[in-house]
Amino acid sequence: MKSVAGMWSVQCVLIAAVVGSAACSVGGETAGPAKSDAAAPNAVPVTVAPVAQKPMPITIGVVGTAEAYSTVAVHAQITGELTSVNFTDGDDVAKGQVLFALDRRPLESALQQAEANLQRDLAQAANARAQTDRYSDLVQRGIATREQLDQQQTNRAALEATVAADRAAVESAKVQLTYATIAAPIAGRTGKLMVHAGNLVRANDATPLVVINQISPIHVSFGIPESQLPEFKRYLAQRAIQVEASPPNDAGRPARGHVSFVDNAVDQTTGTIEMRGTFANESRQLWPGQFVNVTVTLGTDPSAIVVPTIAVQTGQQGQYVFVAKTDATVELRTVVKTGLTQGETVVTEGQLRLVPGSHITVRTGGGGGDKSP
Repeated sequence: MKSVAGMWSVQCVLIAAVVGSAACSVGGETAGPAKSDAAAPNAVPVTVAPVAQKPMPITIGVVGTAEAYSTVAVHAQITGELTSVNFTDGDDVAKGQVLFALDRRPLESALQQAEANLQRDLAQAANARAQTDRYSDLVQRGIATREQLDQQQTNRAALEATVAADRAAVESAKVQLTYATIAAPIAGRTGKLMVHAGNLVRANDATPLVVINQISPIHVSFGIPESQLPEFKRYLAQRAIQVEASPPNDAGRPARGHVSFVDNAVDQTTGTIEMRGTFANESRQLWPGQFVNVTVTLGTDPSAIVVPTIAVQTGQQGQYVFVAKTDATVELRTVVKTGLTQGETVVTEGQLRLVPGSHITVRTGGGGGDKSP
């Protein structure tokens, strides 16, 4: 029977509409129980459904973990007193929104001092240039020596270098002043506020002021067994692979996204290859750190053999179904990707009382009595 992990849940929905006609007998040795006037002694009452053939999605079902699209731990870049906090824990913030303000007064004073030093040295450099020009004229007239001119040129060069250093100091002071305002580097949702106004914060402290998680869009990390990797790569080469994710016990529509990352190696410990799906998550259905059910849709099988989910049992040899035969007995059939054909009938209720060869009577949904050969 054509399927991969995670396909049964979809099959159940598509087959539900035909369960009401499950009691109809069909031709063939194992096509279904034939109608009879009397049930066999000790026959087990069961409900059956026909095996159908129809287009079905080829899916892989796994469990994954939602992760923030990006995470930023916000730190202070300078040491100073925290004067204001401009948001509340758990707020959604926009990129560039002001979150914190530090005391600006020491930084403004440092900037003013740097600017004053620059003006002083600019004046001295201007005087040095004038002195150099004057001594150059005196040397040409034989009044001053060449050594005196060289000394003036050296003083001029030194003061010009000092001016350059002063300009750099002014720019540095301006940058330091911008650090007094801390803005959100990304759009996202803030976590718990770690420091409150009035506290002294230090540059690059180990504890962040707050952590911002971007959750729209959001990532979901998951792994698929390496045995399914060849089939996955075959479909990946043809088109973008779609993926759905939903939290456990969430009856709503699953979030839809696409596979955006496939790791370059199989994890030898788990035997899986890590992947990541990206989701718009505009409704905030997925939350970072949350376990989610993931369904990867590889493609569509146009002629898949499908049965209801409740017909499939799991034993020591894997998945199996009970097939109702025309002699009102059942046959155990192991199923993975093959094992059933269209038109056969499988037991959907009453399997717990069955063993291979058990006699059965088929219950009808309309109360018209059991059907048996």
